[in-house]
Amino acid sequence: MAFDSFRDFISQLEQAGELKRISRPVATELEITELANREMKSAQGGKALLFEQPTVNGAVSPFPLAINTMGSWKRMAMSMGASSVDEAAAELGGLIKARPPASFREAIRLLSTALDLRHARPKIVKDGPCKEVVLKFEQNPVPRTESWPKAPNVADRSTFEPQPSTLLNLPIQKCWPLDGGRFLTLPCVLTKDPDTGERNVGMYRMQIYDGRTAGMHWQLQKVGARHGRRYYESGTRMPVAVFLGGDPVFAFCATAPLPDGLDEFLLAGYLRKKSVPLVKCETNDLEVPANADFVIEGYVDPREPLREEGSFGDHTGYYTLPEPYPVFHITAITHRKDAVYPATIVGIPPMEDFYIGSASVKLFLPVFKMNFPEIVDMALPAEGVFHNLVFVSIRKTYPMQAYKIMHGLWGMGQMMFTKYIVVVDEDVDVHNTSDVLFRLCANTDPQRDSIFTRGPADVLDHATTEMAIGSKLGIDATRKMPGEGFKRPWPPLIVMDEAVRKRVDGTV
Repeated sequence: MAFDSFRDFISQLEQAGELKRISRPVATELEITELANREMKSAQGGKALLFEQPTVNGAVSPFPLAINTMGSWKRMAMSMGASSVDEAAAELGGLIKARPPASFREAIRLLSTALDLRHARPKIVKDGPCKEVVLKFEQNPVPRTESWPKAPNVADRSTFEPQPSTLLNLPIQKCWPLDGGRFLTLPCVLTKDPDTGERNVGMYRMQIYDGRTAGMHWQLQKVGARHGRRYYESGTRMPVAVFLGGDPVFAFCATAPLPDGLDEFLLAGYLRKKSVPLVKCETNDLEVPANADFVIEGYVDPREPLREEGSFGDHTGYYTLPEPYPVFHITAITHRKDAVYPATIVGIPPMEDFYIGSASVKLFLPVFKMNFPEIVDMALPAEGVFHNLVFVSIRKTYPMQAYKIMHGLWGMGQMMFTKYIVVVDEDVDVHNTSDVLFRLCANTDPQRDSIFTRGPADVLDHATTEMAIGSKLGIDATRKMPGEGFKRPWPPLIVMDEAVRKRVDGTV
């Protein structure tokens, strides 16, 4: 189903018993993080939290804040309008495998798929709820006097009143004690390739410097950064639009590992079974979802120097240290009158991003299987903080097949960031970390069954000797074949006789 607003999604979560309301004032400085972190680390991801009176340096924001809204399998499925993430993945898998019909019945089934696809392409509309309030600013940068004072500690918050008509009255969090400031943590950042016009929606954290400027933390290998480099080469201002809220599927699609050049709004339209209505921005020609809760319009100027961004308590579980990034200048803010501010936090796992990342793996597993038919299943354990650790099960039929899978995965999109890949046989449940570790320890000779290689690394990885460059380790934990240098018989796994099991079942 399609959600008309983020508030609509929140209402559905509440009806499903997936939401806790917190009516008392709670500080956006650290306190919301502490409550959300406790909730995310409770059983099955806890509940979504709606803070009705988030405070910014002691003053209550006019906008409520929702967090952990996709932090469980149930809520993740609800955000996709499905009964389960597996159901959504199966539908997309069926589409990918679609072939010319061999019978009338099959033709009807494929027609049904085509009718779903008619909703995938976004449509342009003249107006939308995201423009119920429109605030435009001058195009030129403003002096850095319009800003928050230095964040006080939680025990001694000031009574600073955020100024209207800027970012300063949004409930933007300072998430962790050593963060360099307040950060938008769930922004969908929209850019276009100046050569092809192809659109990209990515999710890059944004540090708020003052009421009119923010850091644009698009990392080296991200599509937004590639678009930015083309503008830097020409020396022309780069239009950027940032939107928050609206249908929750937007945030998921912004993080999804789509092939370069494939519009995220196509995936969003397919999942919500309804075209995404797009409306033109007020101060540039970019188009944003008409049902977004907030839209922040602006530009990046290649002629001005980079500015230090960070530090930031990141999904790695550690702080990423300050680095220079482009400055985003705000030219307009538009929003719904009843907007809800969406947020998340990242840190030591498990966190909300575990469910978002795992849903991406489930959804795009059919794509991996198209390239590697022997793959049975994949998992990104929470301890791998999104992509550092990948477990893969395969139907092994020839020697060195596990190594083929390792090299293939390292060459696919964001899988290039994976530090460790462990390949196991098809009978192993890759979602059971204990089962995988048992096979890893039992089925490997470390020297024979490991391979080191080098390649791109996550910019946020603090452990690499050089930024964005690192090594990778692949481990073949499958049964070994004679062609792999194994000359002894491979022993069978200890399993009880099935007849005995059934006999005993009847006596219990």
